[in-house]
Amino acid sequence: MSEHLRARASDKPAEYPPLPEPLAVPVYDNHTHLEIADGALPIDPAEHLDRAVAVGIAGVVQVGTDVATSIWSAELAAREPRVLAAVALHPNEAPELEASGTLDDALATIDALAAQPRVRAVGETGLDFFRTDEPGMPAQFRSFEAHIDIAKRHGVALQIHDRDAHDDVVATLARVGAPETTVFHCFSGGAELARVAADAGWYCSFAGNVTFKNAQNLRDALAIVPRERILVETDAPYLTPAPLRGRPNAPYLVPLTVRFMADVLGADLDELSAQLAENTVRAYGSWHADSAATGAAPAASA
Repeated sequence: MSEHLRARASDKPAEYPPLPEPLAVPVYDNHTHLEIADGALPIDPAEHLDRAVAVGIAGVVQVGTDVATSIWSAELAAREPRVLAAVALHPNEAPELEASGTLDDALATIDALAAQPRVRAVGETGLDFFRTDEPGMPAQFRSFEAHIDIAKRHGVALQIHDRDAHDDVVATLARVGAPETTVFHCFSGGAELARVAADAGWYCSFAGNVTFKNAQNLRDALAIVPRERILVETDAPYLTPAPLRGRPNAPYLVPLTVRFMADVLGADLDELSAQLAENTVRAYGSWHADSAATGAAPAASA
């Protein structure tokens, strides 16, 4: 596990929450980290997926954050039909790799992985000015731009990690040209960024933190994003939705976030679920084929 994720995974509570009420219309978790064992009784990927299917989660996008987890993600997707993969170097990895002289080699590995048929996104990549100070920023920019190029050359989605860097992320996408499918993973902006994303046709993916009491900015953004550009995710094992904060997150908890989103939007739950499923398949392609081609979403099923 990379250092930045190891730090986030420490001091976690003991138990995973119980299964929530299932969704009648299945959706997808478009950003999760199944490689990170958490809780007193860690769950292996197959059980995570079984639990998810049981509550109406048809599939997941398993996301890498360094070379090792990207390889792991691609291998899992190659053998598990409920999984597609995203591969990348997390922005906080870039300064360390640059300092060791291995950034180019790592990027070459990501490029090769992105050619695999069930790798449907390059991510999570982007900019993170929360944990990286000014000396490390040039490496983050270089890595981000290289990932954008990889996504465009392979014709797959780009999953963006954006922390305390909204303006620079948008400026970089404008300068080098965003891929046709661009997703703001764990959307962390407010109404202004939501309007920018809407105008550009980018997807905004909402995680469990949209349910937090202090996250009115995320709820304001959710109300602005066009329905056809909204996605849902867990970022598991992090960002467990209310009222279960403090316990490990997992793909099977997506229904809690979807129900909350429906309430915020005043939307019918089944209609919103169908829209989320359609959006996800449009962004990443079908879970039931080895082609990344996108198009109208089939009925969501496990």
